[in-house]
Amino acid sequence: MGIRILLVEDDEHICNTVKVFLSEAGYKVDTCLDGSEALKKYYDNIYQVVILDIMLPGISGHELLREFRKLNNTPILMMTALSDDDNQIRAFDGGADDYVTKPFKIQLLLKRVEALLRRSGALAKEVCCGKLTLLPEDFKAVYENRELPLTIKEFEILMLLVQNRGRTLSHEIILSRIWGYDFDGDVSTVHTHIKNLRAKLPDNIIKTVRGVGYRVEEEMT
Repeated sequence: MGIRILLVEDDEHICNTVKVFLSEAGYKVDTCLDGSEALKKYYDNIYQVVILDIMLPGISGHELLREFRKLNNTPILMMTALSDDDNQIRAFDGGADDYVTKPFKIQLLLKRVEALLRRSGALAKEVCCGKLTLLPEDFKAVYENRELPLTIKEFEILMLLVQNRGRTLSHEIILSRIWGYDFDGDVSTVHTHIKNLRAKLPDNIIKTVRGVGYRVEEEMT
C-alpha cells in the first residue's frame, strides 16, 4: 500500500508543480481543481494525506475540511494564500493538522507532509494495535504471531477501523471508503465482510454500535 495524497488546488500551475515534486518523492498523487471533484475523490479513495487550498470553485476548502472530518482523521494540510489569523484559526478549529501559506519553498512542503505521515503512522512498515499487527505493504495481518487468512477487502476494512480506532465508523462510511462512492451494493456488503472478518479474528476486537456502525477500541490488550 503506497502513500497516496489528494492535492486540491485550483491554480493549475501550482497544482502541477507540487504534484511533480510529490511524485518524485515517491508518493502517488491525485489532483483536483475544484471542491466538488475533490469531495467525490475523497469518497472513492483512501488517502494518507490531503493538501487543501481554501479558495476553490464550487465547495470552499473550509467546507471540504468539515466534510472530510465527518469521514475520518486523515491528516490535512491547508495550502493557501490566505495568511491572516482568522483563516488559520478557522482551519485549525475545523480539524486541519497544518497550515502553509503561499508562496512557500517546495522542500518545506515536502517536510511538512513527511511529518504528518510520521505522526499518523502511515510511514510505518507495520501498524500495531494490542495483539494485532498490520503490514500495509503486504496486506497481511498478524495476531499473536499468527498470520490471519484475510482477503484484501477484509484487510482494508480492518486497517480502516484500526487507523480510526476509538471512533465509530458508520456502515455508509465503510462502504464508500472501501468500495467507492459509486458502488452499486448496499450496507449488507459491509455486514457480510465484518462477519467473515470476525470469524477469522481470535478475539472480537470489532465492536458493533447498534444502528450506527463499527469501531475498534482505542486501547486494546
